[in-house]
Amino acid sequence: MSDRNNNKTNELKGFFSTSYPMILSAAAKTAIVFVLSSLYLKDPEFTFYIVSFILIIEVVTLFFHYSNFKKQQKQTAQLQRELENNKISWESQRDKEDFFAMWAHQIKTPIAALKLLLQSDKQDVTACKGEVFKIERYVEMALGFLRFEEMGNDLELLSYELEPIVKQSVKKFAPMFISKHLSVNLKDLNVKILTDEKWLSFVIEQLLSNAVKYTSSGGITIRTCTENEQLCIIIEDTGIGIRSEDLPRLFEKGFTGYNGRMDKKASGLGLYLCKSICDKLGHKISIESQENKGTKVTIRVTAENGSCGDLLKM
Repeated sequence: MSDRNNNKTNELKGFFSTSYPMILSAAAKTAIVFVLSSLYLKDPEFTFYIVSFILIIEVVTLFFHYSNFKKQQKQTAQLQRELENNKISWESQRDKEDFFAMWAHQIKTPIAALKLLLQSDKQDVTACKGEVFKIERYVEMALGFLRFEEMGNDLELLSYELEPIVKQSVKKFAPMFISKHLSVNLKDLNVKILTDEKWLSFVIEQLLSNAVKYTSSGGITIRTCTENEQLCIIIEDTGIGIRSEDLPRLFEKGFTGYNGRMDKKASGLGLYLCKSICDKLGHKISIESQENKGTKVTIRVTAENGSCGDLLKM
């Protein structure tokens, strides 16, 4: 109600600011006619009729001016909304173009490597599978990026066992774990959570992809714990870690950080999508890391005994 009254007040202020000269002119005309009529006509009743007629004309003029003013305001507001929508649409289109330009450049690398492997007299099946896996990851990233805009229509918040979701994601990366001789430890995953299985799997796979990419020795641990009476999914690695100055900007769209710039294959969208998806799911994601000591990603989720009412409002 207060916003509506404020809008009405602002509208009237805007009208009077544009009509100020017209109102002064009307007042001046009325005063002049009144003075002249009083001096020369000597008939108060006739003077009253003339002044009243002029006032009526001026009020009707102001009424039409106010109608045109409101019409112009509506047209201006509509134009502003259209410009804002066009700006958002243009920015979204530009983001897509930038992403797919980078994506096309990045996916060429595993395709070229696979082509060379297939042309070899002695084909390395393991190496071929590794390159195919990289291509699949790029395709999954592209599909996730495209589906994210319509994510609100694709959510199904239900109670799921966490362990099968994690194991299914880990299984996809098995060739990478084996080729890099990395260990995988799964602990305390026998819990039920309220989430969307497909989108949570996408987040976990993006995090595993980063962990495998930047871990050359040691391994990755996925576990759950309770912090401040809230269930947390922890994904830890023993990789190269992240510079402290990069940590505050990790979830920004397009930010690759020092590691991404050195790798020259990072899109800067993986963690941005993870954060955006977690927000939609009602989960909270955070990252702790130290250089050369590894990275810890925490996803705070809702346990089965929690309420999904808040999630459905997201």
